[in-house]
Amino acid sequence: MKGMNVNLGRVSYATEGDIRLPRMVPVIQQFASGGIDPDRIERMVGDEFHKDSIRGKIRPGMRIAVGVGSRGIENISCIVKAVVAELRKLGADPFIVPAMGSHGGATAEGQVRVLAGYGVTEREIGAPIAASMDTVRLGSVLDGVEVHFDRTAYEQADGIIAVARIKPHTDFKASIESGIMKMLGIGFGKHKGASYLHRFGMDRFGMLLPEVGKLIMERTPFLFGVAIVEDAYHQTALLEAVPRELLPGREEELLAEAKRLMPRFLLDDIDVLIVDEIGKNISGSGMDPNVIGRSGTDRSFGDGPSINKIVVRGLTPETKGSAVGIGIADFTTRQVVEQIDFAAMYTNVITAMEISGGKLPIILHDDREAVFAAMYTAGRRDPEGVRIVRIRNTLALHNILVSENMAAEAEAHPMMKLDGSPREWRFDASGNVAD
Repeated sequence: MKGMNVNLGRVSYATEGDIRLPRMVPVIQQFASGGIDPDRIERMVGDEFHKDSIRGKIRPGMRIAVGVGSRGIENISCIVKAVVAELRKLGADPFIVPAMGSHGGATAEGQVRVLAGYGVTEREIGAPIAASMDTVRLGSVLDGVEVHFDRTAYEQADGIIAVARIKPHTDFKASIESGIMKMLGIGFGKHKGASYLHRFGMDRFGMLLPEVGKLIMERTPFLFGVAIVEDAYHQTALLEAVPRELLPGREEELLAEAKRLMPRFLLDDIDVLIVDEIGKNISGSGMDPNVIGRSGTDRSFGDGPSINKIVVRGLTPETKGSAVGIGIADFTTRQVVEQIDFAAMYTNVITAMEISGGKLPIILHDDREAVFAAMYTAGRRDPEGVRIVRIRNTLALHNILVSENMAAEAEAHPMMKLDGSPREWRFDASGNVAD
């Protein structure tokens, strides 16, 4: 079920003569950066494997399952390749296990394709990929919550490793959010485990994930996690091999560092946010609720700004039609909706038991009409006083555009600077943004 035909006429609430689009000013937001040169990653992984707490866990001849998830993790291919190389140096026999819950259409073949899209292939990494959706039931935690785990890793591996990015979750807040513990319970749980755990609701995940992870560490040969933290520029900021003995405590500390480094809007008062692209490679929610200050069910999520209206203009190529998160927006366009793979999107949101991200916002004819509609409904008595911000996506907040009425405020901010002259909006013959 790919795309849909959308037959739209023009909406007659206002015309270009009623509202004038403000000029947009290029602005640089400056964040703390701990980015690692990609050329150093191989050496850094090697240093982590030389720690006694890590090296002592690997014995010659061991078969090691290396869990790798989805999402757009920078340098993931390089990191996994280095992990495989270090395991081979220690005499181990590594293989890759897709640890991504229901992603990839909840099929083994789909999950292999997701990994290939990130450069994680047998040829590139130097290790075979063992993909299956079969699981084993390890037991239960709390009040009878079942724990499922990848059968191949459980039955065929002498040791298990999780390569995971530590980051704020997009649907709940807790001391443990997205990272190693979540990959153990949700990622290695495959479609069966992921869909089952999501039935209990995101509000329980803060308590549930650590307990599920602890049971998995007790009943499988889990050895350690390779934790990745990224900075506000979507660059690898930290790499650390965390032995099972230090979990979940060390992950809590790394999550605090990830939150400190994440991108954010430095100006809070935004009437209209225009997002050029959303996608699963940007965030599990298409656009990160931690950045935009709203999720599918919460209009004041986390520490993000208060944004009145959001326009989504496109999907990333990497998301392959999955528009999860489109429901967070207020407006989108016919062009976007016609690209949506509804089967993939609905599989994901139903598995997650959070269907709001799969709902559609108001669909308008083109970008011009969507922007005007957002301005018109933004709640300002004078629509031309609307404060507009335009971004590429929620991972790319270094270079943004702000409406001319925000320029002085941006120029006065110690972590912002203007990066050019005001620009007029340019639309092509189809009414879509031309630049």
